[in-house]
Amino acid sequence: MAHTLVGIVSSDKRDKTITVSIENRETHPLYRKQYTKTRKYTAHDEKNEAHLGDKVEIAPCRPLSKTKSFKLVKVLERSHGSVELKEEITDVLGENKPAEDGEGEK
Repeated sequence: MAHTLVGIVSSDKRDKTITVSIENRETHPLYRKQYTKTRKYTAHDEKNEAHLGDKVEIAPCRPLSKTKSFKLVKVLERSHGSVELKEEITDVLGENKPAEDGEGEK
């Protein structure tokens, strides 16, 4: 199989397209300082199965559009949710309910 890349989905808002962020640790040739380099790739997701925060494997393919020349091979690991999602769930359950107008202020 062709060379594959493993990264994290940073956007899944477009139909059948995901944006995958891949981080590399590199060392500067002169100063020997390590730094992180992040590259973003757009990949084709035919079934819309990858979501924000998922760890995925992508592989190169023929160009499908101006910027899209990778395809989703498989989802390696699902995300465990995000902070925004947890806040929405607690609001729905009523645990962190804000005070109504006039309530609590005396």
